[in-house]
Amino acid sequence: MKIFSEELVSEACRVHSVADLSHATIGEALLVAQYLENKTGMPFVRMDQGSPGLPMNRYGIEAEKRALDSGIGSQYPAAAGVPELKEAASEFVKAFINVEISPRSCVPTTGSVAASFGSFIACTQRIPGKDKVLFIDPGFPIQKSQLRILGVQWREFDIYPWRGAEKLRVKLEEELSSGDIAAIIYSNPNNPAWICLDEGELRVIGELATKYDVVVMEDLAYFCMDYRRDLSHPYQPPYVPTVARYTDNYILMLSSSKIFSYAGQRMALACISDKLYEKHYPALAARYKDAGVFGVTLTASILYMITSGCTATTQYGYAEMLRLSCEGKINFVEDTREYETRARRMKEIFTAHGFDIVYDRDVDMKVVDGFFFTLGYGDMTGEELVVELMHYGVSSISLSTTGSLRQGVRGCTSRMREELYPVLDQRMTEFEKDHPKI
Repeated sequence: MKIFSEELVSEACRVHSVADLSHATIGEALLVAQYLENKTGMPFVRMDQGSPGLPMNRYGIEAEKRALDSGIGSQYPAAAGVPELKEAASEFVKAFINVEISPRSCVPTTGSVAASFGSFIACTQRIPGKDKVLFIDPGFPIQKSQLRILGVQWREFDIYPWRGAEKLRVKLEEELSSGDIAAIIYSNPNNPAWICLDEGELRVIGELATKYDVVVMEDLAYFCMDYRRDLSHPYQPPYVPTVARYTDNYILMLSSSKIFSYAGQRMALACISDKLYEKHYPALAARYKDAGVFGVTLTASILYMITSGCTATTQYGYAEMLRLSCEGKINFVEDTREYETRARRMKEIFTAHGFDIVYDRDVDMKVVDGFFFTLGYGDMTGEELVVELMHYGVSSISLSTTGSLRQGVRGCTSRMREELYPVLDQRMTEFEKDHPKI
C-alpha cells in the first residue's frame, strides 16, 4: 500500500510548481520530499540531493576560527587565492595523485560548480570553432544547466556500452574528429553510476585530448572513494587514477564538500596543468583585453567576475585540511568509508525486494559501494520509478536527467540514518507487493 496518496503527492508538486515529477530535477525532488515529510511527520528516505551526511572536519573549523580572529575578514581575498591554500593544494596533488602542479596553477573556487562554470567559458572561447563540450555520461545534471545559461552547445554519450580502453577510443575518435569539441567532462568516481574509469581508459582520453587539442575537465568530487583499493596513504602507491598522467590539457576539480564534509563552506580548487595555465590564446586576449594566458584569464577575467574570489577564512580552513592530510594526521578516506557501508546495506534491501543495480559492472569488476548507486525495477522506466518511489516515501531522480540511456534512478547514501533501514525495508516490502514482477 502506498504511504503517500496520489492527492498528497500532487498537492506537493502543485505547491512547489513541479510540473512533471517524472522529470524532476534534484531540487524539485528535494522540495516535494520535504513538503510530504513536513505535512505528515512521516520520515522520508532521502536519495535526492548528494549533500554530505557526515560531520564537518573539525580541523578546518578551527583553522577558520583562527583566521577570522586574525582579522583577515576585513580585507578582500586575492582572486588567485591565499598562498597557504595554493601551496597546500600543490602538495596534496603530489601526495595523493603523484602529479606535479605548481601552486600558481591551483586556483580556489566557490565549489566545483564555479570551477566548471568558469572553465566552460575559458575552454569554449580559447580557439575559434572549438566551442562545444563533450559529456561522458551519465553525469551531473547541473553542468549541462550551466551550458544552457552560457548558450554553449554540447554532445554526450552514455559510457555503458563503451567501457574498456579500445571501445572508448573508437567512440571518442568518432566524437572528436569533427574538430569542434573544446572540452571533455566526466566525474571519477562517477555521479550517478559510481563507476570508476581505469588507467587504460584515462590514457585513451588523455592521448586523444592531446591529439585533438581538447581540455579534459576531470571532476574529482568523490576523491579517493574507490574503496576497493587503499588510497589513503600520502606519497605512497596506489595513487588516484587521473587523466593528468597522459596529457597536459587538463583541469582537475577538487572539492572539499564530500571528502571533508565541508559542503556548506563552498570551497574547491581548479588545479590546472602548468602547461595549459601558461598557454597563450589570441582569442582570449582579444576578448578580454588581457595577455590571453589561459590560467590568468580564467582566474582574473572570468572566475573573479563570477564570485569576486573565495571567502578567505574558508581558504585557510581548506588549506589546513589538505596540509594535515599530506602529513597523515587526517585520514579522510577512512572518514568517508561510512558511505560504503550505507550503500551496501541499502542495496541489499532494494535487491531483496526485486530491484536491480543498473550500472553494476566496472569493466571486469563489480561496481564499488559508495556515495551513489543506481536502481532499476522490472520494465519500469526511470521516470515511472521516480514517481512510484515518491509515493512510498523514497525520493530520487531519474537516470534520464543525467544523460543515461538506461532505465532507472539514482540513489544517494548521504542522508541515510540507522533508524531508516527498517523503514526502507518495510516500504520496499509494500512496493514489491504492489508491483509484482511477471
